[in-house]
Amino acid sequence: MDVNTRGEPITMIVQKDFLNKLKDFGLNSYESKLWIALLSRGVSTAGELSDISNVPRSRAYDVLESLEKKGFIVMKVGKPIKYLAVPPSEVIERVKRKIQEDTDVKQKTLTQLKESETLDELNTLHTEGIKLVDPTDKSGAFRGRDKVHEHLSTMIKNAQKTITLVTSKDGLDRKFDALGNHLKKAAKNGVEIRIAATSPANKETVDALSKIATVKHIKETNARFCIVDNKELLLFLTDDKKIHKSYDCGVWLDAPFFVEYFGSLFEKEWKST
Repeated sequence: MDVNTRGEPITMIVQKDFLNKLKDFGLNSYESKLWIALLSRGVSTAGELSDISNVPRSRAYDVLESLEKKGFIVMKVGKPIKYLAVPPSEVIERVKRKIQEDTDVKQKTLTQLKESETLDELNTLHTEGIKLVDPTDKSGAFRGRDKVHEHLSTMIKNAQKTITLVTSKDGLDRKFDALGNHLKKAAKNGVEIRIAATSPANKETVDALSKIATVKHIKETNARFCIVDNKELLLFLTDDKKIHKSYDCGVWLDAPFFVEYFGSLFEKEWKST
């Protein structure tokens, strides 16, 4: 067994630094350990790899077979069976090709689904089901800025008449990056867009958004929200200057009576600026 001066397996030392990073290759814990072990040896048997990786021998053969199917190793014919490590640079190319192939297949499947009767049936189920939903149930909470932006994009894509967006000066840049394309499409579809941000906002961002929306500066405020068609509201609950994006959170309401009242309060602020 390959060991260092303290008698520890060399692959165990390598694992401490790199094991977690190998998740990016799509490997589980046992696969990562055996691949690292084989990289350190170049060529080896299942028994040897089991010993230096601490993967049980009862699992080693199955895991090595999985690595072979994924293109990480090559099995050498002979007795005992030995395994040869594929160069990591080549592995990366193989992983990239596999991800691209899987993505292409999924996109094709989703495109076919979008044009199929199955989607019509699913939409019918949703339309009928939503009629049974109590108005107090049409709400949700989101944790993490990416999740909030994801729902915001859905609201904007579904907008029919109006979009009102209130954000901070830094939030304006983030909204432009995350939602800019959706806002442009909404504007092309005739949706009226109003955006209010605290100053001093980025001039380039303001100029770009001014081509598709009415943009105004408002007084310093921590309020951040979006109203769509005067019936849906997404309200951020945190101060974006004091919290990491992973802890940013918001609540969504589909409650026309409340949202209409909330919107009327903003109208006064909008007209006074």
